[in-house]
Amino acid sequence: MGLDGSIAGILTHPLSRHREGADFLEVGVRILSIFLAVVWLCSLSLAAPLPRSTPEEHGVSSAAVLSCIEALDKIDSMNSFMLVRHGHVVAEGWWAPYGPESPHALYSLSKSFTSTAVGMAIAEGKINLSDPVLKFFHDDSPTNPSANLRAMRISDLLRMSTGQQNEPGRTEADPWTKTFLAQPVPFKPGTHFLYNTSGTYMASAIVQKATRMTVLDYLRPRLFEPLGIENPTWEASPQGISAGGFGLSVRTEDIAKFGQLYLQKGKWQGKQLVPESWVAAATSLQTSNGSNPASDWDQGYGYQFWRCRHGAYRGDGAFGQYCVVMPKEDAVLAITSGVKNMQQVLDVVWEKLLPGIQSANPLAADESSRQRLESTLKGLTVRPQQGSATAAAGIPGKRFVFAANERKVEAIALETDAKDGLTTISARIDGKDQRLACAKDGWKKGRGAWGKLTEQPLAASGAWTSENSYVAKLCFYETPYIMTVTMKFAGDEVTVSSEMNVGFGATKEQPLVGKAQ
Repeated sequence: MGLDGSIAGILTHPLSRHREGADFLEVGVRILSIFLAVVWLCSLSLAAPLPRSTPEEHGVSSAAVLSCIEALDKIDSMNSFMLVRHGHVVAEGWWAPYGPESPHALYSLSKSFTSTAVGMAIAEGKINLSDPVLKFFHDDSPTNPSANLRAMRISDLLRMSTGQQNEPGRTEADPWTKTFLAQPVPFKPGTHFLYNTSGTYMASAIVQKATRMTVLDYLRPRLFEPLGIENPTWEASPQGISAGGFGLSVRTEDIAKFGQLYLQKGKWQGKQLVPESWVAAATSLQTSNGSNPASDWDQGYGYQFWRCRHGAYRGDGAFGQYCVVMPKEDAVLAITSGVKNMQQVLDVVWEKLLPGIQSANPLAADESSRQRLESTLKGLTVRPQQGSATAAAGIPGKRFVFAANERKVEAIALETDAKDGLTTISARIDGKDQRLACAKDGWKKGRGAWGKLTEQPLAASGAWTSENSYVAKLCFYETPYIMTVTMKFAGDEVTVSSEMNVGFGATKEQPLVGKAQ
């Protein structure tokens, strides 16, 4: 029902029809209806997507954006790209099977959201930057805390200057807060930069102690709902505390909105969500962390934000999750990816894109470049598995079983369907049967698990690279992970090898050998 219909429905309610003499009541109903309509309109505006426009209308060169996208496309593998200028999305694209509706793991980009929660809690008088960390953790404190540990403050957690020489671990066995506080603090807090995800967790734990809400729940009405960020999820520690330094998943446009909020100095739809003073402090140089002028990781650190070259700043996460804010250009860039070299992505942005967003005024229309850009953005895809061979006779349908192994793969079989061109991997893993349909020359979405990756949405692409070798790519498209599974058949045996595109440790798994049942 539209707004006019909503008001009409209220004003023609039997209450107003049958009591025509009750002028006071009718006026009250009218006021109530107008109030509800305003609330409805406000809720729509707050949750609305960012407005869309063309690049040239906002002083951006379509040719420059196209050059940037083409260069990024050569980096395997990009997931998404969204450029916002003057508050308008002027270019956006997803590498299939990634898409605008899917959330994406942010990894350490989560830290910038935790910083925002701290800033809000300070504004509400719940905590102070100068509060000692030990103030909140009497039960987890060492019996005789060192002078440096006693001197550690919330500000030291945020600027990665806790005074610790090594980052404390995080295990299932002990509370993460207790492990953190047991770590030696050989340096005076505030004097030694150490990238410290456990320190961000402590900031999250402090917010929870002070507000009696997880950071996720604390930010829902204060940040996520006003920005229209729907269904954010955040991993938690065994103690039920939002991980803080990692674990948040939202969509690409949500990342862009978050950056736009900071670009607008904390204001959104006329309301100050984050104090302007916090935005300034969090994104300013709080700690020096290097001197390489060519590195975006040596430009200094704020409160869970990195300083960048060219006067920009950013939140970022492992394998290439970026929220880059460019105040001088009045622009925000959101990128998700699964790359090994994160600096390479920013180098492309500075070299190819930045020169194309220097004009503050509209540019002359460039229909040729704009149309090429739109076509390129719509056709982006993670490279599917290539192959031209067909299976040797007798392989499809044969079931192979495996001895007990760490990956808990019990059995595998391949099934082909000439009608739709799909090859299905039928597997039994950890006592559960699953079927992964693989598209040839494209991607087929479904659900599944493989190796260390638990069951979740995935898209699969596969092809025979020889008559005895089948290769499948499994893209877990709410993460940066793409698993390549190679099956080599020889008589009554199959050797299965798996390799991940990126990872925090080894990306290759030991091959498994199965025998025909």
